[in-house]
Amino acid sequence: MQLTTKRVYEPKADGEGMRILVDRLWPRGLTKADAAVDLWLKEIAPTTELRRWFHAGEGSWEEFRARYLAELDANPAGVDVLRQRVAEGPAILLYSVKDEVRNHAEILKGYILTHR
Repeated sequence: MQLTTKRVYEPKADGEGMRILVDRLWPRGLTKADAAVDLWLKEIAPTTELRRWFHAGEGSWEEFRARYLAELDANPAGVDVLRQRVAEGPAILLYSVKDEVRNHAEILKGYILTHR
């Protein structure tokens, strides 16, 4: 299974596979044509409540990670949809936040690769 992550604002590269947007909100200032998204899985993104809680500075990265993993555990249908798409061939999880290390797409990638 080949699964990577990338900011949605970066241009599409040849051979990167299916581009799956895993944000609940459409990225600001980006047209659908420029985003070149093949699939938008809003339901796999952190809930609005969790996202707002974290971005308000109310919790740590570790606590955000734990809460998001719990949301993924409680969302087997959404996880299964993503697993099926990723099984079809190379895929890239797209996200809009600026932090390329601490973001929900990295958590999601780890979850998909380790939880079978």
